[in-house]
Amino acid sequence: MYNNKKIVVVLPAYNAAQTLEKTYREIPLDIVDEVVLVDDDSKDDTIAVGKSIGIKHIIRHEKNKGYGGNQKSCYKKALELGADIVVMLHPDYQYTPKLIPAMVSIIGNDLYHVVLGSRILGKGALKGGMPVYKYGFNRFLTFAQNILVNQKLSEYHTGYRAFSKEVLTRINFEANSDNFVFDNQMLSQIFMAGYEIAEVTCPTKYFEEASSINFKNSMVYGMGVLGVSIKHFLHRTGLMRSEIYKTKE
Repeated sequence: MYNNKKIVVVLPAYNAAQTLEKTYREIPLDIVDEVVLVDDDSKDDTIAVGKSIGIKHIIRHEKNKGYGGNQKSCYKKALELGADIVVMLHPDYQYTPKLIPAMVSIIGNDLYHVVLGSRILGKGALKGGMPVYKYGFNRFLTFAQNILVNQKLSEYHTGYRAFSKEVLTRINFEANSDNFVFDNQMLSQIFMAGYEIAEVTCPTKYFEEASSINFKNSMVYGMGVLGVSIKHFLHRTGLMRSEIYKTKE
């Protein structure tokens, strides 16, 4: 418990057998109450590794549901476990679990309801091995998104996020896509619901075992991201209404 709040870390996994244990060993279990592993029909030994290191809550998708579909299972399970704060951490060791206390403290002390681990704050992204084309793509998309969404994030594309229970129970994340654009739809919903988002500087690691999408899929993702931001702009200005922005009371 942190300030009498239950902390649940969720790990959306796909072929993470080589990096799962290293990631798990750095999770600060002195403040984290539960860890949930959701395996999206991996072709390796992700589940076996999860069991061997003692993860109690393991969900296996018998059919691959996609990155967004994986996160939906993660958040639903975390809420079932009574989470007050949910941290989404990729088990590929690209993001350090050592930032969990900082991210949790921001939410636990009622400063913000959402915290992102940003690879772009500071100069760590390129030093950590982020490909130059990905960095440039990230900067362009974030610039366009900030204009359309009327916000000022350093990046919208990090996979390291923490949420309060209030946010996860209010926004309709289950209405979102099952693919990679899910992340951006969530941020759009969060801003539309009136929440502010905090960011903390996050060192980045790029290496062979770390998950990454290729150039072709990056282009598809980029078009999807711009589509989300345009839809946000149209909804915000009253030119179009979208069902994904309906909040639960």
